[in-house]
Amino acid sequence: MGTMTDKETYLTRAAEALKDADSTTLENVRNRCLRSAAAWTEMAERAERTERMRATLAAAKAKAAEHAN
Repeated sequence: MGTMTDKETYLTRAAEALKDADSTTLENVRNRCLRSAAAWTEMAERAERTERMRATLAAAKAKAAEHAN
């Protein structure tokens, strides 16, 4: 089994927070869990953008190295 990416870790935490929100009867706890889920989701989205940017930069560097030779 491989290591989870940051994005996968964050999405897992968001899902856990949503599950916790659904299982509580206390409104303040539910709201805290929903805020947590939103924060984890935002971190997952940011991690995905970073992964795409790194892939784009790696491809550009590979192409530049190919043309340099």
